[in-house]
Amino acid sequence: HGYRFPGHEQRIGQIARRTGFTQISLSHETSPLMKLVSRGDTTVADAYLSPILSRYVNQVTGELSGVRLQFMQSSGGLTDAGTFRGKDSILSGPAGGIVGMARTSAAAGFGKVIGFDMGGTSTDVSHYAGEYERQYETQVAGFRMRAPMLSIHTVAAGGGSLLHFDGGRYRVGPDSAGANPGPAAYRRGGPLTVTDANVMLGRIQPDHFPHVFGPGADQALDAAVVRQRFAALAARIGDGRNPEEVAAGFLEIAVANMANAIKKISVQRGYDVTEYALATFGGAGGQHACAVADALGMTSIVIHPHAGVLSAYGMGLADVTAMREAAVEVPLSDGAGPDLRAALDRLDAVARAELTGQGVPAGRIRAARRVHLRYDGTDTALLVPAGTPKEMAEAFEAAYLRRFSFLMRDKPVTVEAVSVELTGASEPVTEDRPPGRPAAGGASAERLARVFTGGAWAEVGLYRRQGLCPGDRIAGPAIIAEANATTVVEPGWQAAVNDAGYLVLSRVEAAPAHRAVSADVDPVRLEIFNNLFMSVAEQMGYRLQSTAHSVNVKERLDFSCAIFDREGGLVVNAPHMPVHLGSMGESVKEVIRERAGTMKPGDVYALNDPYHGGTHLPDITVITPVFTPVPGHGAGEIVFYVASRGHHAEVGGITPGSMPAFSTHIEEEGVLIRNWLLVENGTLREAETVGMLRGAPHPSRNPADNIADLRAQIAANEKGV
Repeated sequence: HGYRFPGHEQRIGQIARRTGFTQISLSHETSPLMKLVSRGDTTVADAYLSPILSRYVNQVTGELSGVRLQFMQSSGGLTDAGTFRGKDSILSGPAGGIVGMARTSAAAGFGKVIGFDMGGTSTDVSHYAGEYERQYETQVAGFRMRAPMLSIHTVAAGGGSLLHFDGGRYRVGPDSAGANPGPAAYRRGGPLTVTDANVMLGRIQPDHFPHVFGPGADQALDAAVVRQRFAALAARIGDGRNPEEVAAGFLEIAVANMANAIKKISVQRGYDVTEYALATFGGAGGQHACAVADALGMTSIVIHPHAGVLSAYGMGLADVTAMREAAVEVPLSDGAGPDLRAALDRLDAVARAELTGQGVPAGRIRAARRVHLRYDGTDTALLVPAGTPKEMAEAFEAAYLRRFSFLMRDKPVTVEAVSVELTGASEPVTEDRPPGRPAAGGASAERLARVFTGGAWAEVGLYRRQGLCPGDRIAGPAIIAEANATTVVEPGWQAAVNDAGYLVLSRVEAAPAHRAVSADVDPVRLEIFNNLFMSVAEQMGYRLQSTAHSVNVKERLDFSCAIFDREGGLVVNAPHMPVHLGSMGESVKEVIRERAGTMKPGDVYALNDPYHGGTHLPDITVITPVFTPVPGHGAGEIVFYVASRGHHAEVGGITPGSMPAFSTHIEEEGVLIRNWLLVENGTLREAETVGMLRGAPHPSRNPADNIADLRAQIAANEKGV
């Protein structure tokens, strides 16, 4: 801070990056280095990681004299070792898997896929429908990073996730046994994990798993110690389940956790997963693919021959990319076009020089130019293709409407930044096609394996992947073993080998109906339903944030969503704003007391009354009863309530913001809402609600904003229903 070196901006930037400074004062305000002020944690993380990474890169480069060395970036593209930066390495490993999944799935004829990458510690899930989804601003381990990364959601459910029983329910993870000591079967005294559950149930066959365990690293997995550990655990639980049923219960929970993770990147964003194939990879993915697909209603699974190491394989398929971004902060107007084009041209020239310097022929370089647009006064920028101001405005409105379900036409649009992405296209995916089967008869099992499936032990066929040929079909239940992975074909599924040697699994029989759940306490079902309800509440919160109008809800995240039972008792709340959650149940119980016997499907209620469960008046709670339809008997009965509470920017009172410190009566703080019928028979009572907001002694100063956020809360509740 305080340097005055005109003409030495580049050196100052290098000093700042290496020492962690995030604010610089220069002698002239137009210096491009002033952008470092807004990059915050990204600069700190880059300053911390890059020196360590540079030492590693130099060591590798020194051992590979004369070899062109490239590194995978979090954005999904390759770059030369000399241009690899710490901020671009954060998620580079999983990014290789997404690239491999997308390229190989497209080559197999699957254009819309959900990536399911299950390894030893965690499961990474991703969405692909023709183009990579990227996040340009994200949080990693508490750091707010502004760097392009492929959109990846991670859940702590991997092969090494620990199995717990806390006296009332089964839990899987989030802690992991890691590689050392690893699962109990690894012969290092480790704890029980998901991998051990698969060994216990015969889904992993020790004889067909690499023999790399024990003191000499030459022994098979230890199935005997796994059986002993599960027998001891079943005895400690003492609920009548045998060891196999205990292991199956833990696997059921792990599958539910992974399915809920996929919902976050698909169902929660409005994608219909039944239209997608599940692209499965990672060492443990094939063991659970059918069960995860069943949990989501998916009927197709694609598994590459190198699925166990697809993240590494994908790096070889990636394109060389160079991305550049520059902040501009100008209004989107007719006069902004030339300046934006000039800024994009400058970025294009720098990125193009980087690619040609890495040996990419000019004819193979593709360019994508984008602008980052946001409504003035908000922080949410959306990317649209660069074009004329009119084209960009139309594209922004279409993208904003699709994501947030409303527009703010009274607010001007600001160009926050411009960016270019130049891609040096790699060669198309060409893989050796396996030879066809020389003789008729189809695939034959190497032997029979004992597997616990459908609640009982059964003898199922075990096949070697390298012995399968295009056209072979294997009906489940079956096990397909290979060097880097194991695939379990569940009952009702069929595995087929396509012309490229991929395994394509299809559900050929209707999935069994969900079994009835008794009223007895079942620790497995308790955990599964806990996670399902949490997923519902989290999806409500995502809908509320996406459709809200105010900065309070959309960007400050001052809201909460929860599910309540028919008496108003809390079932589950998503991890939103904690202060809301202790009192929301009282608000629900107030509605139940006053509206008992009169509530109908399509009715929604609102209140902010601090004397009946509210906090302060800006926090408005919207409550929707959930009816269970009974065939032939109309709507049925109320079984749940869903509720969302949002902090409105303004509900009247003697001061703006509705929280005066010197008020002497509740009405001086704003409009007091006592059990208001907000929606009747599915129709928003907008005129009546605006009249209520305007008719108080100290009315709301902006009822239109209140109505906009109330609409968002109604939409969130409808998602919960």
